[in-house]
Amino acid sequence: MLKEKGAKKIRTRIAPSPTGPMHAGTARSALFNFIFAKQHGGDFVLRIEDTDLERSDTIFEKDIRESLEWLGLDWDEFYRQSERADIYEKYLKNLLDAGLIFWCPHSEEDLAKERQEQMSRKEAMKHVCSHRNKTGAMDDKKGILRFKNNFSKEISFNDLVRGDISFDSGILGDFSIAKNLRTPLYNFAVVIDDREMAITHVIRGEDHISNTPKQILLQNALDFPRPLYAHLPLILGLDRSKLSKRHGAKSVLEYRKTGYLPEALLNFLILLGWHPAPDKDGREKEIFTKKEMLQEFSLNKVQKGGAVFTIDKLNWLNRTFIKNLNQADFSERLLPFTEDLAEKINENHDKWSKVLSLTKERLTTLDEIGDMAEIFYKDPFYPKELLFWKEGQSAENIVRHLRHIHAYLSGTNSWNKKDLEDGIAEYSKKEGRGETLWPFRVALSGKRHSAGPFEIAEILGKEESVKRIEKAIKMFE
Repeated sequence: MLKEKGAKKIRTRIAPSPTGPMHAGTARSALFNFIFAKQHGGDFVLRIEDTDLERSDTIFEKDIRESLEWLGLDWDEFYRQSERADIYEKYLKNLLDAGLIFWCPHSEEDLAKERQEQMSRKEAMKHVCSHRNKTGAMDDKKGILRFKNNFSKEISFNDLVRGDISFDSGILGDFSIAKNLRTPLYNFAVVIDDREMAITHVIRGEDHISNTPKQILLQNALDFPRPLYAHLPLILGLDRSKLSKRHGAKSVLEYRKTGYLPEALLNFLILLGWHPAPDKDGREKEIFTKKEMLQEFSLNKVQKGGAVFTIDKLNWLNRTFIKNLNQADFSERLLPFTEDLAEKINENHDKWSKVLSLTKERLTTLDEIGDMAEIFYKDPFYPKELLFWKEGQSAENIVRHLRHIHAYLSGTNSWNKKDLEDGIAEYSKKEGRGETLWPFRVALSGKRHSAGPFEIAEILGKEESVKRIEKAIKMFE
C-alpha cells in the first residue's frame, strides 16, 4: 500500500517485551515493519513494553537492541513503556471521569469460579462486572480497572494480509485494562502508545488478532483514529507445531554466536511468510540483499497460512552468503572464531589466505572454522585406529602406503596440489584410492572429515607434511 500524496507519514513499530531473548518471530516482525516503513520514506519505532516489572529484565532489553543492531534494523525512535506512566495515568483518569472504565473488586478466585460456571453452562467465558456502574476510586486498592463494554455490534476491520475480519463484541465482556492508574495492561498501553507515537500501520503476528477488537473498542472510546493492521502468519516447525528449540530455532544472538551471517538470517526471515514474485522464467528468487528486499517486498505477497521454519534452508542460505564474501570480509568475519589461532595467523598471512580459500567453500557456519583451520596450525592428535580406511584393512598395508607417500613427498621439489596429485596418481590407482589416500589424509589432518590430502599438503608445506607422515608411520612401530 503506497503512501498517497498528502497522506500522513507512515510509521511502524516493533514492541517486544524484555522477558526473554529475541527469537525468530519477533525478528521477522521487526524486519517486515522496518522494510515497510523504509519503502515509503517512513519511520521505524522500537518500543520496549516493560510495564510487567516482575518479568522484565534490562538484560533482555540489551539483547533486543543488540539483536536488531546486528541485523541492521536501525530504529528511528526509541521508547520504554516504564517511562510513560504519567501518560497512561492521564488517559485512565479521563476514562474514569467519563464513566467508560471502572474499578472491579473481584478476586482471581471469584473470576475462576465464574469461568467454571460458564463452562458448565457452555457459555462464552466473559466477565460482566456487577460494579460496572459504580464510580470513584477503590478504597482498598485491590481491584483492577476494566473497560465498560456496552458495545453490542459486530467489530470489523480490514486486515492488509487477511482481508475483512469480524468479531462479536459481546463475547469480550468487561475486559481488564490496568492494574492501577500507573500500571496499564497490554491492550490499553498499546492503544495509547500507538496513538501518541502516531503509528499508522501495526504489522504483527497473527496471535495478536484476538487482541484487535479490544484495542478497537478502546480507540473508539478515546476517539482515536484506527491504524491499519497486517497480521503475519505464525512460524511453525516441520511438524506444523509452534516453533521451538526442538525444531532448531535459536535466539538471534545465538545465531550470531554460532556463526550465521546477519544477511543470511535476514534473507531466511523474509521468506518466512512472504512469496516474492516469480522471474520471467517462472522461478521464485531465493537470494536477496537488503537493498533488494526494500525494492521487492510487498504485504500483498504475505501468505495467510503458517510459515514453516527449516534449518536446512537457513544453512543453505548461510553457506551461499559465506561463499559470496570477498576474502578480506571473510577473514574479518572470522575474527571472533579464530582468537586462539590469531598469533599464528599473524605470523604468516600468505598461509592464512590459502586456508581461507580452502575452507570458504566448505563452511556452513563460521564457527566451523576452528576445526577446519587448526589442522594447519596445530600438530594433529588422533587414535591409530583412525588411519584404517575400513574394517579389514591391514596395518602392514597402511604402513606400506604411508612409506611410499613419504618417499615421494621427500623427493619431490614441485609442491602444488596438481603435481602432488599427479605424482601419486598411478600408485593410488593401482592400490586403491581409499586404501592409500585415507591414511594419507588422516596423517595430515588428524580428522575423520577434512579437505583432501593434496590440498592440505600444499598449504602445510613439504617439511611439515613429511613430518606428519613420519609420525603416523611411527604409530605402528
